[in-house]
Amino acid sequence: MGVRLMVVDDHRLLAEALASALKLRGHRVLAAAAPAAGAADLVISRAPEVCLLGTATPAEPGMFDPVVRIKRERPQVAVVVLGPVPSPRGIAAAFASGASGYVRHDERIEGVERAIMKARAGEAAVAPQLLQGAFSELLNPVAQPDDEGQRLLQMLTPREVEVLVRVADGEDTRLIAAGMGIAPSTARTHVQRVLMKLGVGSRLEAAALAARTGLLDRAERPASSYADRGAANGADLPTGPESPR
Repeated sequence: MGVRLMVVDDHRLLAEALASALKLRGHRVLAAAAPAAGAADLVISRAPEVCLLGTATPAEPGMFDPVVRIKRERPQVAVVVLGPVPSPRGIAAAFASGASGYVRHDERIEGVERAIMKARAGEAAVAPQLLQGAFSELLNPVAQPDDEGQRLLQMLTPREVEVLVRVADGEDTRLIAAGMGIAPSTARTHVQRVLMKLGVGSRLEAAALAARTGLLDRAERPASSYADRGAANGADLPTGPESPR
């Protein structure tokens, strides 16, 4: 049974060629469009079963923002990223954004089709060798002197770290305020400070940046210890309105 899918790539010729090849194999291709920056609007409006999202620059900041938005607004759509041989962290960033798979641009059409079918079935679609490389780096991390995630984390206060974690978990201002025992106006102020320090324009971008750089992995422990310190010291988190500073 054919899959209702969409092909989006920075290179229109590649997108159209892939769409044509998939049509010949019995799939219903809703659209083949470029650039990838407009993928989210297109996918959200057409709601395919699977979206093949191509990119030549998987390491570029914000590259997987469309995936985050698609999964937030159309969680039933499976997204498979088509790209060059990525770094293990590139694969991790793709999956952290909500992608169901990663396929190399030089993969044969049979391999692309297998990834489509696995993604539609709710399975992870990634070549074993790419996955093995990702696991190897995660299990044996190499210390990086210029670690972007660590650098960004050091820019935030413990409370801002907690706010970022809650934003990444999908909490709105009301939930952030309730969870931290602060006024909604104060929660909004904290969120704006986090966005400003990270140099992003939205909560979605902040969450994507935190996931892509590994900041969230490091943020879990500081955020937890922040709450634990308050309990251990017998200090109550503020429950009344606070004045933004």
